[in-house]
Amino acid sequence: MPDLEDGEAIEVQGSGSARYRLRNVGEVYSCTCPAWRNQSLGLEKRTCKHLKALRGEAAELTRVGAPAPRAPATTAQAGAAGEPAREGPPLLLANPWDNDQDLAGWWMSEKLDGVRAYWDGKAFVSRLGNRYHAPAFFVAGLPDTPLDGELWGGRKRFQRTISVVRRQDQSDHWKEIAFVVFDAPAMDAPFEDRIAALRVDLEARRPPHAVVHPHERCLDVAHLRAELRRVEALGGEGLMLRRPGSRYEVGRSSSLLKVKSFFDAEARVVEHLAGAGRHLGRLGALLVELADGVRFSVGTGFSDRERRSPPPPGAVITFRYQELSEAGVPRFPSYVGVRDDVRWPPDNALIRRAGVSPPTDTLGPEEAPRGAAAPAPAAPVPAAPAPSTSAGGAARRFELEEGGASKFWEIALDGARHTVRYGRIGGAGQAKTKELTDAAAAGRDADKLIAEKLAKGYRPR
Repeated sequence: MPDLEDGEAIEVQGSGSARYRLRNVGEVYSCTCPAWRNQSLGLEKRTCKHLKALRGEAAELTRVGAPAPRAPATTAQAGAAGEPAREGPPLLLANPWDNDQDLAGWWMSEKLDGVRAYWDGKAFVSRLGNRYHAPAFFVAGLPDTPLDGELWGGRKRFQRTISVVRRQDQSDHWKEIAFVVFDAPAMDAPFEDRIAALRVDLEARRPPHAVVHPHERCLDVAHLRAELRRVEALGGEGLMLRRPGSRYEVGRSSSLLKVKSFFDAEARVVEHLAGAGRHLGRLGALLVELADGVRFSVGTGFSDRERRSPPPPGAVITFRYQELSEAGVPRFPSYVGVRDDVRWPPDNALIRRAGVSPPTDTLGPEEAPRGAAAPAPAAPVPAAPAPSTSAGGAARRFELEEGGASKFWEIALDGARHTVRYGRIGGAGQAKTKELTDAAAAGRDADKLIAEKLAKGYRPR
């Protein structure tokens, strides 16, 4: 049967006058037809009649029907359509720095622009619980205990890294990647002790493709900003700050903070916009949609190859931007890459707040030390987003009018719990109260519910 080479794409005739594009990126096949786009499975598990017709049904079923790898013991496994979605490993997730917190004494490291990977002692697992098929030479020497780190191909090589690690052929392309380890999740000890133990263990084992990520003490805000400028001048993404003495905890935590000069967020591809001028005959821009329904186009950041074979509608992408406009639209968005390791809507979705733009703090110019290239232009340091729910019992209301339906949905926070009320507009509706572990957890859960409603077309009132 014919097949597609890595990076190759072709068009095929669908039913009627429709034509669809088939594409292979690192042994992950995609099709622009609705049947492929609308599946709730991970990208590497999807197929359709067009791919089966091209590659042969047996080859396609073998590709997508292999038994799912075992994830860490705390994760649930997903199977075929209709079964529960596989959950990700127990990861510590970062919050953004709010510009006010004193970070003197915290542990500072470069934020790597790679792919987060959890080594469960046998295999690499993504944030969503999917396996990365690393070859035997790459995992040689790794311990049988969990490690948290990044599969990293170098600065400004995010797309290349993605294309390598999501391959399923265990190829030599993995020689371009390093596993940069920054924590030992199973070790119940302060951060400093965990890092020290990691260094001793990996130095003894000498795994050829793994290294412990370097950290240094942050002296003060001036030191932080100087290091941020240095890293960004080299093409790095930003910094991570870890509270001294902190334990490894699952979920978003104030003990781990990220500091960047540009914001980034996820959006879902809605449509391909045709190019003009030198881009005639290929992609001009992507029309994308945020979790709250805000639509805008992303027209920069693409390579020529990506313009010839852009992410299909339905794909989730990461983009960078400078700030939000008064209408909540990201300004100067630039494409970073496809994300198949996050669900939609993501748990940290960018949600429009009318009339509110993220506060900024301008950095001054500085030379790039330690052999860096010319420094990047000064840019704002991101502040933490304002919470989207109200405390103290004040409810936020959302309404949906679609066809003949007129529905409302409200949510109110009260300490460690929130109350949801919903029903037809004009009626009393029904109410449900949920108790969480603390006020922060209740706020995060409420934000997630709001993002889900906004994605379904509800609008604030």
